Amino acid sequence: MPHILTLVAAAGALDPALLARCRQALEALGARPGTPDWLAEAEAVDLPFTDAPAELAAAAARTALDGAPVDAIAVPAEGRRKRLLVADMDSTIVTSETLDEIAAFAGLKDEIAAITRRSMNGELDFAQALHARVGMLAGLDVAALEATWQATAMMPGAATLVATMRAHGAVCCLASGGFTFFTGRVAQRLGFDHHVSNTLLIEDGKLTGKVAEPVFDRNAKLATLTRLATENALPMAATLAVGDGANDLDMIGAAGLGVAFRAKPIVATAARARVDHADLLALLFAQGYRRAEFRD
Repeated sequence: MPHILTLVAAAGALDPALLARCRQALEALGARPGTPDWLAEAEAVDLPFTDAPAELAAAAARTALDGAPVDAIAVPAEGRRKRLLVADMDSTIVTSETLDEIAAFAGLKDEIAAITRRSMNGELDFAQALHARVGMLAGLDVAALEATWQATAMMPGAATLVATMRAHGAVCCLASGGFTFFTGRVAQRLGFDHHVSNTLLIEDGKLTGKVAEPVFDRNAKLATLTRLATENALPMAATLAVGDGANDLDMIGAAGLGVAFRAKPIVATAARARVDHADLLALLFAQGYRRAEFRD
């Protein structure tokens, strides 16, 4: 089956010498590389190849890059452009972990962030970790949520990713283990078609320390991916899922293109595709979009 290896530089660092090293790595696998096709000058290039598995080709390219700030993603040539995007929010579509930032207003950021890290690394059950962290915030004024939102930054490339995919007919959904207070605002700002997440319970303007049941967890993320694919009459091969934590593993594994984005080790190791250096524009290049096709 024909495949394409896409190389994406983090900061215009993609020179012909790096491309040549990746080409040699493919040849060492027994693959037959074709003619390079530049998607963006010094930033992204496609290298078609045959006769080698995609994951082995990407791994060989990463080894050949030898620490250069360049990502290597290999995918089948057929069906590269996906029709459904399901994206995690925290540390993926936004730059921060919003629950950790809320905790700062209670003087508990370090304690709660430590639990978050263990949960995202797959060391703790997600639902139990969520209940524990939210419980520590009981009595916090809801003004902390608005203050956290005002300080929340979008991940570079997020707006262009959503706008470009939607302009080409894709459905985009934000699926987060975080909270509707934030997913609704992020979805509106970036143009997501749908958002699903957890709901913080509030009474008299203060957090109760509880979330509405059932908890939106890794199983719910996978269910959202499969439901939206079914509703839009799409095969799973036409879907893209992206995230960084252990609760994203199931949807990343099931999607046609599952991407670990600047992910925790447990996720980066398991995912078939990974972005360690570039921003979210890498997901467009991996689908074969040229920079001239990007929408803002």
